Amino acid sequence: MSASPARTPETPHDRPAPLGRVLREARACRLCAPHLPLGPRPVLRAKASASVMIVGQAPGTKVHETGMPWNDASGRRLRDWLAMDDETFYDESRIAIVPMGFCYPGVNDKGGDLPPRPECAPLWHARIRAALPNVRLTLLVGQYAQRFYLGRARRKTLTETVRAFRDYLPDFLPTPHPSWRTGHWQKRNPWFDDDVIPELRRRVHGLIEARRA
Repeated sequence: MSASPARTPETPHDRPAPLGRVLREARACRLCAPHLPLGPRPVLRAKASASVMIVGQAPGTKVHETGMPWNDASGRRLRDWLAMDDETFYDESRIAIVPMGFCYPGVNDKGGDLPPRPECAPLWHARIRAALPNVRLTLLVGQYAQRFYLGRARRKTLTETVRAFRDYLPDFLPTPHPSWRTGHWQKRNPWFDDDVIPELRRRVHGLIEARRA
């Protein structure tokens, strides 16, 4: 028997605030400033008409510099998975991009990026999702998004969670993070290319084309 995804964290407000106001407040957030080596620069995009939401990890240095989410090698790999050009991907009227951490978190002792700041998603995601009534599919890109949104419905590992992607549909679709390391992961797990990517493309394109029509 398949597990059901945990429900989206509830907003503390009886009536959702308008999306524009929530985004302005989120972009002005300075809660984590003492912990951010490059300072706060929240990077997220959304319009109320969006039917797909992408939840990744946190901006890297290039995204921090440009203010454009997924504007790096990981973003190119993600767009390849989606079979999507830049213009469509960055059309916020169809695709909302709301990472687990809005700001660049810095690096760890091994030179890799730190996890998203833990304060960010609990503070903002419920409010933003409440202001996105048309979202029908949320892509959970990486373990942090899967942990937050799926809760106990997650499998023991990311690989097991992604392989069980059908159990989380139609609301959520989990994927690995599209870093350079994922190329090796894909070779070890050919079912991702055979099963997950075709379904990912079919569902995402179906939703965004329906919005355009």
